[in-house]
Amino acid sequence: MESFESADAVVYGISPDKPGKLKKWKAKKSFQYDFLSDPDHQLLAPLGGWGEKSMFGKKYMGVIRSHWIFDETGTAIDVQIKVSPNVSAQRAKDFLG
Repeated sequence: MESFESADAVVYGISPDKPGKLKKWKAKKSFQYDFLSDPDHQLLAPLGGWGEKSMFGKKYMGVIRSHWIFDETGTAIDVQIKVSPNVSAQRAKDFLG
């Protein structure tokens, strides 16, 4: 988080879970950032973060692990779709340099 804060970046997680569940999860995992609740996928779907996934040959709809970096005007300046959390954080840090 220090590297993001030093770059004047604000970090949010986005989840289809309800706010109460997200609050408990944040406390349990000691996350240092807030979560946005998007149960209707109004933000995740247009950004490409909600779609068809597959596990053990079964297809289902779910969150596609991704990250977006927006500039101060709201323009996406870095988009990483289907990226693992550890790789995502490193790529974001590298991008923000």
